[in-house]
Amino acid sequence: MHYAALIPWLDPAAIIGWAGPWALAVVCFIVFAETGLLVGFLLPGDTLLVISGLLSHPQSYAPHGVFGISVWWVALLIGLAAFVGGEVGYYIGHKGGPAVFERKESGLFSVKNVERTNAFFERFGGLTIILARFVPIVRTFAPVAAGVGHMNKWKYTLYNFIGAVIWGFGLTMFGYLIGFIPPIADFVEHYIDLILLAAVGGTALVTLWHYLRERSKAKKAAAAGEDVVTDPEEARELVLDPEVFERGPEHHEGDHKA
Repeated sequence: MHYAALIPWLDPAAIIGWAGPWALAVVCFIVFAETGLLVGFLLPGDTLLVISGLLSHPQSYAPHGVFGISVWWVALLIGLAAFVGGEVGYYIGHKGGPAVFERKESGLFSVKNVERTNAFFERFGGLTIILARFVPIVRTFAPVAAGVGHMNKWKYTLYNFIGAVIWGFGLTMFGYLIGFIPPIADFVEHYIDLILLAAVGGTALVTLWHYLRERSKAKKAAAAGEDVVTDPEEARELVLDPEVFERGPEHHEGDHKA
């Protein structure tokens, strides 16, 4: 193996023994935050899930991968975190109402992100809850928008469950399975240190880059004299009509043809 020569202090066996379940807890929290907290859009969820699957692949020094448990448990826990995050996001929107959107433009909130999410709902209806899992930003704001608009709770929960299984469990297992492809398996075995470094450092850098970019946009808008505060009336205008959640993709197609 080459990891000791590449990064002497990054010994995978030592990291696995030290981090283990804590590493998985961090991954689950990030997945939860993507839909349970309004700041989750800053996090690189899709890539992290695939990498988590790869890191669950058996290694000569770690039969159950980096996390120390079967990939089935890893995928199930990540899927559960995705589901719970979606439920919390809905609860925040349902209880908070339009006031959730009464914020100043910043690196953590942008009304354009809400409008983009609303456009998704207008096009795909309630199915947005499933489809949004694969669309950054939209998957963060969709649960809250559904809660504020009082989407039928049981329908929402069903779609949230389906989306969490397909996205959280599915992408993790996908990452695990591609680890069986010989060239990839060989790369993971020999350069696990670089994958770990990319997973940790990459996540931090991407999150910081997204935050600084959004914050820069907000500052430029304020400097240009634009309205950067969503007042109560504007917040109410962002609330979706409950009828929107009953639509299907065919509704949008019909409007488009007309």
